[in-house]
Amino acid sequence: MKLAIVGVTGMVGTAILKVLEERNFIPDELIPVASNTSSGKKIVFNSKEYTVKTINEALKEKPDIAIFSAGKSVSLEYAPLFAKIKTKVIDNSSAWRMYDDIKLIVPEVNISILNENDYIIANPNCSTIPLTQILWPLHLKYKLKRVVVSTYQSVTGSGFKGYNQLMSERAGKKVENPAYPHTIDLNCIPHGGDFLENGYTEEEMKLINETRKILNINDLKITCTVVRVPVLGGHSESVNVEFFKKPEISSVKKIISASMGVIVLDNPSKNEYPTPLIAQNKNETFAGRIRLDESNDKAINFWLSADNLRKGAATNAIQIAEYISDNFIN
Repeated sequence: MKLAIVGVTGMVGTAILKVLEERNFIPDELIPVASNTSSGKKIVFNSKEYTVKTINEALKEKPDIAIFSAGKSVSLEYAPLFAKIKTKVIDNSSAWRMYDDIKLIVPEVNISILNENDYIIANPNCSTIPLTQILWPLHLKYKLKRVVVSTYQSVTGSGFKGYNQLMSERAGKKVENPAYPHTIDLNCIPHGGDFLENGYTEEEMKLINETRKILNINDLKITCTVVRVPVLGGHSESVNVEFFKKPEISSVKKIISASMGVIVLDNPSKNEYPTPLIAQNKNETFAGRIRLDESNDKAINFWLSADNLRKGAATNAIQIAEYISDNFIN
């Protein structure tokens, strides 16, 4: 199996290489791809050195699967070209997520809808993935009515640009080309992506629209506030969920505990609950603070943390690649 990683030198690309090794999903041939300015650089994967190639060079090699992590514009231009030569493209950008004919996949929720004729497959937003992992089994039991989410998102969600701003501020250095319009160190910024006409940001509307699509609930009442916080480990979310059926909290905890890829840390008497540091470099989503909503007997609250570079991006994409390899590649 021939696998191309487009954007291999970025934060998500680096995470993809690590997760591939950890999961022992080693392709027969790896094609590392980056921008023209990075081509020719050397990377090491599975104890072997590789030379980074341009995307046009990768096209000529006709990979079986290509995982894209190089931004929306690159995906819009090149994903169709790879699809045309029968490469299965798994795209980490927002480019294709809301197209009706493109599948938006969280393996624990809807991997079964993929078929051999899907050549561009969208990887959801890094906050949407862990949220839907937990919402889906709860919906099957109690039926979702309304979801209210506040996210607390790591600066690594903005790539090296966000990371460099935080670390420069922390070191008292001048910030070159900042990712955010305000200081992020010792601060919280309720702003993710550009503001839209409805007063929401792009990141907020991504979570809203993608959650509806993944869960296949087009009329789901869901609202969101995105907050950027000065942490590196991962994204966290405070979630309030109202159901049509009255939930039993013991049943809710069992359902979340049994969810694939979810680890429950929920022992308040011992101060056990998820944090970004706990989630950092892990492939699972961590859930805790699971409790009934005292203001609504059909609602619950919970908190989650997940590594945005792993389950929020790299790990989810690789799970999709594994499924494709097992089912559609001879």
